[in-house]
Amino acid sequence: MILKIIKMIGIGIGLLIISLLLVGIVFENFSPEFGGNPTKEQQKEYEKTGHFKDGKFVNLTKTEMDMSLGNLYTMTKEFITGVPNDRPSNELPVLKIDSTEIANFNKGNRLIWFGHSAFLLQLDQKNILIDPMLGDVPAPHPWLGGKRYSKQLPIEIEQLPKIDAILISHDHYDHLDYGSIQKLKSKTDQFLVPLGVGAHLKAWDIEADRIEEFDWWQETSFSGLKLAFTPARHFSGRGLNNRASTLWGSWVIIGDEDSLYFSGDSGYGNHFKEIGSKFGPFDFAMMECGQYDEKWHNIHMMPEETAQAAIDVKAKIAMPIHWGAFTLALHSWTDPAERLSKKAQELGQSIIIPKIGESIQLKELKVENSNWWQNN
Repeated sequence: MILKIIKMIGIGIGLLIISLLLVGIVFENFSPEFGGNPTKEQQKEYEKTGHFKDGKFVNLTKTEMDMSLGNLYTMTKEFITGVPNDRPSNELPVLKIDSTEIANFNKGNRLIWFGHSAFLLQLDQKNILIDPMLGDVPAPHPWLGGKRYSKQLPIEIEQLPKIDAILISHDHYDHLDYGSIQKLKSKTDQFLVPLGVGAHLKAWDIEADRIEEFDWWQETSFSGLKLAFTPARHFSGRGLNNRASTLWGSWVIIGDEDSLYFSGDSGYGNHFKEIGSKFGPFDFAMMECGQYDEKWHNIHMMPEETAQAAIDVKAKIAMPIHWGAFTLALHSWTDPAERLSKKAQELGQSIIIPKIGESIQLKELKVENSNWWQNN
């Protein structure tokens, strides 16, 4: 009798697992959130880059991403348990921006941070969005992720003016958001993305002539700006079986008077010094600093490495990004700001940590480092 019960329980668990897998497969195949995939012809072209092997892009530095069963067990247990202060105790305050003021802005160059890695850059009279994940949950479905720390954005997508270009660093959900792109595509002229990411945009009904794909170190001139897509140490993928099918990277943005670097997501590596040597110094650098863990330090920098990377790229002033909006790792939400501040001071690297929605004037940089995060 006992064996029969055990057998029935086993069959039940097996059927449940099969059912979940089938639901996942159906969801991935029919939900637009997952985007598209590069064609076989495109993959043949990618092989010529030297960093596309066996159907996948690879990092310049050997990067292990497969954790041991022990690490997976520990990580799962930790995520279930959680860590203290992993989210703000209150809704995070956001500075609001007037749509008319944005549309009529002509007082130099500036950035407006939307939290995490999303920015509006107003440079040389151009409006550029960088990794505009402006949705509530960085996941293919709201049930599969935690909500944003704030209910509001500095300005809603519908109120934004015409966007000259959107720059994307890679296709992960916290950087490339289907819902945001759907709202932005009618007011955006051009999409500049890594190799392969155009397949997602085409699946979302964006015309091919509005999409330009880039390989590492590829440069272009866009409406008077100099842009370069540069390496990062990371990975990509939106589905169950398309990891590393598209490229990932960082962006160099050079205007008439101001030069900027946007790191995207990256583990620490020699590429930062290469970028600094080739394109630096930079007036301002947006450097990944959040959602890290020693178990995956190869693909996300620890805060102390972020400070060193800012020095490597020759940033006059750096700002931590990839924090302040979502909880995607097992550290307190204030940890990135606190650890980076301490290490940057030790190394003599200037940093600023603005509030979400605060106007960052690139020539003046009067942002007050008030440790605002300690009050939330």
